[in-house]
Amino acid sequence: MQPNNKELLFSYGTLQLKTVQLETFGRELVGFKDSLLGYRIKQLEITDPNVLAISGEKYHPIIVATGNYQDKVSGMIFEITAEELSQADKYEVDDYQRVLGNFASGRQAWIYAAKD
Repeated sequence: MQPNNKELLFSYGTLQLKTVQLETFGRELVGFKDSLLGYRIKQLEITDPNVLAISGEKYHPIIVATGNYQDKVSGMIFEITAEELSQADKYEVDDYQRVLGNFASGRQAWIYAAKD
């Protein structure tokens, strides 16, 4: 956990959308650009009707660990509360798992990656 009860959450997909943020967190998130190391992006077909209704997108990106730090995924790191992190867990479908990732900036943040 970060100081002041803050968590860092990385988004490379739909959590960057204002509509998804408002529906999931009740507010627009503020963040900064960064690159996740050791992952690449694939596409995942979403079948969960709630997630489809919120995002409006049938295919969501999903990241897969490669173990090669030359592989990078660009996105945004958002500062959120522990409660908001729980709300993000509910938004993500079962194909994702939340783990800590390492970033080009030297930070660590929560990411949603493909389950092993």
